[in-house]
Amino acid sequence: MIINILIFIAGLILLVKGSDFFVKSAASIAEKLGVSEFVIGLTLVALGTSIPELASSVIASLKNQSGIVIGNVVGSNIANIGLIIGVAATIAVIKTKEDMLKRDGYIMLFAALLFYVFALNSNISKLESIIFIILYFAYILFLIELKPELGEKYHFNEFIKYFFKFQYIFTIKDRLMSKANKENKITRKQKTEIKQLFKEALIKDLLISAIAGAAVVFGAKYLVQEAVFFAKILNIPQTFIGISIIALGTSLPELSVSISAARKGYGNIAIGNVIGSNIANIFLVIGISGLIAPLTIIKSTLLYSAPFMIAMTILLLMFIKSYWKIRRTEGIIFLILYTIFIVILFSGLLP
Repeated sequence: MIINILIFIAGLILLVKGSDFFVKSAASIAEKLGVSEFVIGLTLVALGTSIPELASSVIASLKNQSGIVIGNVVGSNIANIGLIIGVAATIAVIKTKEDMLKRDGYIMLFAALLFYVFALNSNISKLESIIFIILYFAYILFLIELKPELGEKYHFNEFIKYFFKFQYIFTIKDRLMSKANKENKITRKQKTEIKQLFKEALIKDLLISAIAGAAVVFGAKYLVQEAVFFAKILNIPQTFIGISIIALGTSLPELSVSISAARKGYGNIAIGNVIGSNIANIFLVIGISGLIAPLTIIKSTLLYSAPFMIAMTILLLMFIKSYWKIRRTEGIIFLILYTIFIVILFSGLLP
């Protein structure tokens, strides 16, 4: 048992630290390749804190452990709001913006509600998983289309129109055309310099990415393996292990980022990190995992965990709208609610 605990902890450390180094090296590579900081922030950094959830869920899905996948995502989303926002708000008042609510906040709520609708038949099919994946990439492309310097304020309604009118296809086309035009303007001397940059500057980043990627894969493998072991030994449903231990462990990157942001007075980063991670967890993590193998939803998820996640999401949006900031009082409320959630989860009262 002690060896299993040590392997579990080692897997978690590999997963979290590997994800951290992978994101940093990937962002460095993207920057060297001329990708704008704005795009890097929207994609690599925003996605980075969800890599532990993604890696552990993909490994679990490959092993047909759908309880781990669903528990990990739902539990992480609840922990992101209840624990992470709760802790960050008790450290410092977190200021927010109207756009964050009307665009990203409502998209987060939409993702939670859509997940629940898809889960009502106790199954997430491959078709529903594809819809989730398309929604996520449409969301990323929608953000890339934003031009805040021109005063544009795209909200949830615009996102829905953007999605159903397939405008993300035109976004991809425009980006590819723009890239092609830029490449045509590159001189022979510049091409030589770029090749030299690849040979010298990128080798270190690529090596770090490879090592970090391997750490993420092995960490996720052993984390899931030992989680399943403990579930069997303790006679606890896999979903409960996913909701509590794995969800808490894979939420450590969000916790670290949000606490650091709160201390430095960057409330938007703390809130944005959580909202972006919650959107990615449902659209991308469940999408990719469900595409590998259909996901089974247990009764307690439909009756308790998923409704609690939706309720916490609505409460967060209400607090944002009421004060345009999350105060220490709201942070304590979130921490209390998260504690109650965990206590009820393991009290034996759930079916």
